Amino acid sequence: MSLIGIKALTFDTGGTILDWHSGFRNAFEAAGSRHGIKRDWATLANDLRRQSLEAMLNLGADGPPEYNFDDAHRSALDRVIEKNGLSAFDDTDRRAIAWDAPHCFNCWPDFPDVLPRLRTTYIVASFSLLSYRLIIDTARHNGLTWDAVLSCEGLGVYKLLPRSYELAAAYLQLRPEECCMVACHPFDLDAAKKVGFKTAFVRRPLEWGSIPAPESPGVSGVEYDIEVEDFSSLAERLGI
Repeated sequence: MSLIGIKALTFDTGGTILDWHSGFRNAFEAAGSRHGIKRDWATLANDLRRQSLEAMLNLGADGPPEYNFDDAHRSALDRVIEKNGLSAFDDTDRRAIAWDAPHCFNCWPDFPDVLPRLRTTYIVASFSLLSYRLIIDTARHNGLTWDAVLSCEGLGVYKLLPRSYELAAAYLQLRPEECCMVACHPFDLDAAKKVGFKTAFVRRPLEWGSIPAPESPGVSGVEYDIEVEDFSSLAERLGI
């Protein structure tokens, strides 16, 4: 598959760039320690992530969105707390888990050194379901410099809706085929490919902690232009 003509790399950010699992797990564990409570915090972290992600995908299909990803994190957390008998977690605990933790997520260690190399040749943008504030805060926390932030919060429609990908390309003043969606999630890449984006799958085997990722490439029968194990390999495949 040809990689000629790519002018921009649009990165999924939650999961592909940020280690949300460790961040949520550690925040749950810290709250539990304050109250002398022990649970399978890794499982609760995954439950929180799964519920909040489901609340965001395709948001805007039936009208203007009424909440963002930060709101989804808090709503999902309240449900997880109720389900698991964690009523001892007060508002301070809930803010620490649903706001403080995600806004300080660490990025995967192989990304920071590669990002400036990619920017020498391509427009490199965060194209994410995450809120503007979450992307900004995690960029500052990790020392990341994006050329652009394309939050679905500002687009008004959320991935996986085709319109979100079309708008992302339009705001960069590019055609979809001049953009390459970079993600560890096949569902994101499949949706981008249908609109005309080039696609790059970067494996993140620890995204969900010790359990396998819910999806792997090839399940949908869709082939991607690039499939690599890490960001250094992505740069190499792009000729950098």
